[in-house]
Amino acid sequence: MQIYLPIAEVSVNAFLVLGLGGLVGILSGMFGVGGGFLLTPLLFFIGIPPAVAVATGATQIVASSFSGVLAHFRRRTVDLRMGTVLLIGGLFGAALGILLFNYLRSLGQVDLLVRLFYVVFLGIIGALMFAESLRAIRNVKSGKPPARKKHNRVHGLPFKMRFRVSGLYISVIPPVMVGILVGILAAIMGVGGGFIMVPAMIYLLGMPTKVVIGTSLFQIIFVTAFTTMLHATTNYTVDVVLAVLLLLGGVLGAQVGTRIGVKMKAEQLRILLALLVLGVCAKLGLDLLLEPAELYSIGPVEVS
Repeated sequence: MQIYLPIAEVSVNAFLVLGLGGLVGILSGMFGVGGGFLLTPLLFFIGIPPAVAVATGATQIVASSFSGVLAHFRRRTVDLRMGTVLLIGGLFGAALGILLFNYLRSLGQVDLLVRLFYVVFLGIIGALMFAESLRAIRNVKSGKPPARKKHNRVHGLPFKMRFRVSGLYISVIPPVMVGILVGILAAIMGVGGGFIMVPAMIYLLGMPTKVVIGTSLFQIIFVTAFTTMLHATTNYTVDVVLAVLLLLGGVLGAQVGTRIGVKMKAEQLRILLALLVLGVCAKLGLDLLLEPAELYSIGPVEVS
């Protein structure tokens, strides 16, 4: 069933878009990521312009993350205090990211740079997560006890706060900085930033994996909602028809993903997420290197 998207100015199969939303919703519930790192490239692949994919993909992340975080609230695996600190940095970063996105759009280079951002960030994060997850699985199989968390420079920073749900007493500076980075990525790449935030919360802040997922989703909801609002009011690139289809699939998928994630071990979740990240990175990299089917495209000229 073909449906016309007025803002994207393309026709797509409605069931295909619903399926993409459902797939990303499952990932959201399983891994504690908004799923934008996968959804936005998939929208590229079905012909959605990158600027519209970035802005509209953020709306689906809000819904799937909200659906997923409700399940984690019931299990009491959300650290609201840590989530609030991350959120403060995230809102500030999102505002900076929108300014940068608008500047790149005015130069006419936003499509290429969004794709390059994906290849670089997904490649680095995916490789690091994959290597660490393999070490963790080998340690479990050999019966080697997990290494005790060592105090690093993070623990020596000022402005410390106690996060009881996470069992931490650390400075608020690292969470705020992580939040700022995630906010910038949310605005430029149309992602919730979970693929950056989840590893940072586990390895940099030392949070338990089960608490990380729910807390990550809590922060993602508000940052992506704020980002969507800014894109809608400044760039006019949010396609409501596309957003509704993605929302319907994402909400249902998130509930399924949460149930699957609870039954899997932490190291298994991390290596699956790493493989997904690397797979998407490889596909985007190939698309940049291979000659496109259409060498030229015609689009409207923006008059400032």
